[in-house]
Amino acid sequence: EEAVRVGMIYRTYSAESFAEDSWALARQLAQMPTRGLGLTKRALNKALHNDLEHQLEVEEQLQVNAGETADYREGVAAFLEKRKPVFTGE
Repeated sequence: EEAVRVGMIYRTYSAESFAEDSWALARQLAQMPTRGLGLTKRALNKALHNDLEHQLEVEEQLQVNAGETADYREGVAAFLEKRKPVFTGE
């Protein structure tokens, strides 16, 4: 619980609920824009080694990449139409 509290990890599961809870998290992540999540992970990994100026350039390019995806367009459309988005990973 301490690692969760200080932000080192996202969540912990008990041994009894581990399988069920981890599958629930996997299903939740699968409903998200997976390419966008991948770009976010790439940005976070690069941030460990870049200075601020270079990282801002990296993030600018990744934002451009994200904005070119079908999932981005779906997210905007769903927001404007006040509905839940259906992401495809495209």
